[in-house]
Amino acid sequence: MKNIDHWIGGKPVAGASDRFGPVHNPATGAQEKQVPFASVDEVDAAVASAKAAFESWGTASLAKRTSVLFKYRELLDAHRDEIAELITAEHGKVHSDALGEVARGMEIVELACSVPQLLKGELSTQVSTRVDVAAIRQPLGVVAGITPFNFPAMVPMWMFPLAIACGNTFVLKPSEKDPSASYRLAELASEAGLPDGVLNVVHGDKAAVDRLLEHPDITAVSFVGSTPIAKYIQIKGIEHGKRVQALGGAKNHMLVLPDADLDFAADQAISAAYGSAGERCMAVSVVVAVGGTGDELVEKIAERAKGLKIGPGSDPASEMGPLITREHRDKVASYVAGAAAQGAEVVVDGTGFTVPGHEDGFFLGVSLLDKVPLTADAYRDEIFGPVLCVVRAETYDEGIALINASRWGNGTAIFTRDGGAARRFQLEVQAGMVGVNVPIPVPVGYHSFGGWKDSLFGGHHIYGNDGVAFYTQGKVITTRWPDPADSGGINLGFPSHS
Repeated sequence: MKNIDHWIGGKPVAGASDRFGPVHNPATGAQEKQVPFASVDEVDAAVASAKAAFESWGTASLAKRTSVLFKYRELLDAHRDEIAELITAEHGKVHSDALGEVARGMEIVELACSVPQLLKGELSTQVSTRVDVAAIRQPLGVVAGITPFNFPAMVPMWMFPLAIACGNTFVLKPSEKDPSASYRLAELASEAGLPDGVLNVVHGDKAAVDRLLEHPDITAVSFVGSTPIAKYIQIKGIEHGKRVQALGGAKNHMLVLPDADLDFAADQAISAAYGSAGERCMAVSVVVAVGGTGDELVEKIAERAKGLKIGPGSDPASEMGPLITREHRDKVASYVAGAAAQGAEVVVDGTGFTVPGHEDGFFLGVSLLDKVPLTADAYRDEIFGPVLCVVRAETYDEGIALINASRWGNGTAIFTRDGGAARRFQLEVQAGMVGVNVPIPVPVGYHSFGGWKDSLFGGHHIYGNDGVAFYTQGKVITTRWPDPADSGGINLGFPSHS
């Protein structure tokens, strides 16, 4: 069985601990690899490597950093199919979806290539007689990233390219469920000319995470994952003096007004709810049908849901692949039965689904639940699977009140032909990312990604300008160069702008 190495100091390092985690092919259910769980000493070795590398990388010229990043972008483009295949093999998502993940991650690499523009400071001259004030941004030092299973390439690329472009060095702890993509990203960065130790990858579980949060040489931690863990990361990181950026879970609502094109809305609901088997923090998991749209909209969604092709991600005909683990599949399936018991109408039941020839795979069919009570677990919890809930609202005001009552505020969308209603919605809804006739409003790389309420902890959104602000610290420099003709002298008065 293949072992997956750590990447420390610019080279592969075999795991030295006696603890390993299984890496499955979700389409077959077979364990094909194992990943070592790093010990405290191995995490410390990665941090030490990053700390040593920061001495030179933190002061490297912007020209040097960008030359590496431009080369890295070329290598990622050349190897995008290979990286997508690794994602499909360990996560299960279909190849086209995996390619899309790589492309969206590369957006941030391209943003990082523009770091000379992003790090331009400010200068005010002659604020007082012969006094100038400059504001600059400098790197933090060694920073860490802890990333989830659902985007094993994209989310790491949301973090480390921008962090290293700003002059930091990086320790990445990817998900232990699908770690190969992150390892390959580190290999390619080294091939692009990134100095040894600037990017390190250590695999592991909670022990590795806790050591990163406690380590005195880690200055900041980025995290994407569930809300309970995001809260934990924030609390423990702050306790140990870290800057924290922690993105949590979601329950994204899609408000459909009576004037919407219901065929278009149904198409978009299918794509947003069931793409990547619903294992997206930006997946639409609730459709709010306003007025008399509910019955017709549910009928259209159900018709489309029943026709989806579910199979191995490596099969070009597949539109949706398996879930990440058997345990997660079974948990998602339990919400469907639970919703029925709590008063929801099960319109499409995807539980018990199997793919011929892949009976041991972690497959689950898509489910559609209508008239879901707001007290049902299927509505209240983040399911993170191919289950779409439909709730009804009589008016726009009732619909937006329902959305704003959610404890999450990651993403949301409205479907309408009414510009006035859309404008009201984008201003009134309590969420960090809003789509107007766009169901998954993930911002492009030069804007920032992040939610409100229980979807974000730490204040900084990820990538874009917020990412630069998170990975740097500001410094203001006030200078005075007296004119050679000045006579000088002593003045004990308070400095003034005269």
